[in-house]
Amino acid sequence: MAQIVRQSKFRHVFCKPVKHESCMSDIRVTEITWDSLFCDVNPKFIAFINRGAGGPFMVIPVNKIGRIDKDYPFVDAHKAPCLEVAWSPFNDNVIASCSEDTTCKVWVIPDRGLSRNLSEPAVELTGHQKRVNTIAWHPVANNVLLTAGNLWGLDIFLRKKPLKNCKL
Repeated sequence: MAQIVRQSKFRHVFCKPVKHESCMSDIRVTEITWDSLFCDVNPKFIAFINRGAGGPFMVIPVNKIGRIDKDYPFVDAHKAPCLEVAWSPFNDNVIASCSEDTTCKVWVIPDRGLSRNLSEPAVELTGHQKRVNTIAWHPVANNVLLTAGNLWGLDIFLRKKPLKNCKL
């Protein structure tokens, strides 16, 4: 029996490999085994969940390239590992994080990025009995955040006053 080998539709597609000078490197991504992306990006910043004590994550301007120093400023977010981060679709400086410590926190990042470690959130949201697994901003309504936990519970948080950009 003769086998028919199908030709690839992509045999004429070529690309240039990405150069090391145009990438970010030496980012210590978390080792938590959770079904999450461990990063999120918006037009100004990219956020990576780091490994380390508690639940830190880094916020890096998207135009920064090259090696990221080990002492680069980070957001000292939670007391337990951070599971997910999500940027607000309405404000490029507002990011939310959730954790195994049953909290969800909303952070305001300065326009120029972090110059020192950030440890005070703009808002701390509580209400879950166990860890907060995932978070999502409402795509159409401003300042509406959904959190989901282990006990088949969803919490929706609505903030009537918008978060203002703050200067550090």
